[in-house]
Amino acid sequence: MASISKTTLDFLSSLKENNNRDWFNDHKTEFQKEQKKAKEFYNAILEQLKLHDDIDQFKLFRIYRDVRFSLDKTPYKPHFAGSFSRATNKLRGGYYLRIRPGESFLAGGFWEPNKEDLLRIRKEFEMDASEIRQIITNPTFVKYFGTLKGDALKTAPRGFDKEHPDMDLIRMKQFIVIRNFTDEEILSPNFLEEVTNSYKAMRPYFDYMSDVLTTDLNGVSIIA
Repeated sequence: MASISKTTLDFLSSLKENNNRDWFNDHKTEFQKEQKKAKEFYNAILEQLKLHDDIDQFKLFRIYRDVRFSLDKTPYKPHFAGSFSRATNKLRGGYYLRIRPGESFLAGGFWEPNKEDLLRIRKEFEMDASEIRQIITNPTFVKYFGTLKGDALKTAPRGFDKEHPDMDLIRMKQFIVIRNFTDEEILSPNFLEEVTNSYKAMRPYFDYMSDVLTTDLNGVSIIA
């Protein structure tokens, strides 16, 4: 079974401590070696995902940072990260995994829904939040992710009753599930299995949100 190598975490730790172009250029061969191993692991995740979901695209993010508009001018990201997009406009949501010593996590959901999607989600919660609450309080969901996470408004969005009993959900601007990992868990031989099981545990949530975002409030499909 594919796994993450300790040398990968060691390289990333060294990069964090020596985040400059001279050091990176001196260790370019080492970087390429560890990047190749990381990509092989992400490809193994992709193959597992394809067994239980329809995946359109895998992307391994570049290690080079865009510092043009950032106060942090370090040129490299001391982590490997990749995302997996679900296929067709009927399947919403995406999977993400970051490998970074001491700060590794996987995630999925909706980071920055556009205003139309955000309003549709809020309207669904306003009308009936029982299904989403059933999903996010399911023992399997709680085991892997704890709670639904994301930034939220401090008060009710415009046009919504601030006394609505589901205002905690309606106020949300992001709808994300996250699972953090220790370095020990990352290096475990069953890490691929844990990632796969975590992504499987997202599916009821993704299926629900996909249904919401591809139908109107009457449940009629808006997909051509």
